[in-house]
Amino acid sequence: MSTGTTKLDVVVSDVVPVNDLVTRFHFRRRDGQLLPTFSGGAHVVVEMRDGERTRLNPYSLMGSPLDTREYTISVRRDDVGRGGSLFMHRSVRPGHEMVVSYPVNLFSLDLRAKKHLMLAGGIGITPFMAQTAQLAAEGGNFELHYTCRTASLGTYADVLRERYDRRVRLYHDDLDERIELDRLLSSQPLGTHLYVCGPAGMINWVRDRAATLGWPSETVHFEHFAAPQPGLPFDVTLAVSGKTIRVDEQQSLLEAIEAAGVDPPYLCRGGVCGQCETNVISYDGKFIHNDHWLSEEDHRSGCKIMPCVSRFEGRSLVLER
Repeated sequence: MSTGTTKLDVVVSDVVPVNDLVTRFHFRRRDGQLLPTFSGGAHVVVEMRDGERTRLNPYSLMGSPLDTREYTISVRRDDVGRGGSLFMHRSVRPGHEMVVSYPVNLFSLDLRAKKHLMLAGGIGITPFMAQTAQLAAEGGNFELHYTCRTASLGTYADVLRERYDRRVRLYHDDLDERIELDRLLSSQPLGTHLYVCGPAGMINWVRDRAATLGWPSETVHFEHFAAPQPGLPFDVTLAVSGKTIRVDEQQSLLEAIEAAGVDPPYLCRGGVCGQCETNVISYDGKFIHNDHWLSEEDHRSGCKIMPCVSRFEGRSLVLER
């Protein structure tokens, strides 16, 4: 793993099916010691060694930050993805030895806030599990609005309602229940901070409405790791290291660079943190930008790419690596 992502050798201590799509995984250190401390909103990068292929995916830590005897993550099964979630669901069992990164927090609570307003969609509930536990232990003021497709797919909804009662509001798509976003955003006391995690469409909707209603940008926090998407194979030349590499259909550009022995920096591997931003020296073709870091101007310019999640289609691509 790269800059800021020191390895931790762990063993899977438990695997718990949560619903038809989500499974929870518990990790403890192999040496029996406590794991590093973290704060609500942190994630780890999990290394998945699937035969000759190694995938590294980020997952939010969802346990209480007060308890570092183990880390817990939840993985939603994606039957049409690149195979990482399927590997976790099908191959990982208690006793399985794995490697995870030290925790990194790109979605931390702003503890100066007078109130924390949280909006979650689907598996985007996971970082809020740790954040609400942290705030509850500190006497923090928060409310959580959680929307999911059906009650049966409301991951941890019952747990949250039992813990926090009226501070949690649930919405189910199949019952046509919707967050009244404008009313909610317009009725918050001064000093409230807004947090949103879920599908990209939900995040964009919340951010756009908050901006329209005058919320300062520094009070709006969001997290969405864009999973690398499969695509057509392509070749890349790395100018600094003097290597030409092949990116296959189920491989991210970042993974291909790493497989070639080059070690670019990263923190999230989900197109959010900006650490792996790479300059483009030349290209003949088109980029498929999937990140949440570069500006639209950067995307149009063809001068930069986020190799963790973005791809390329065309005859030639030369990167400054």
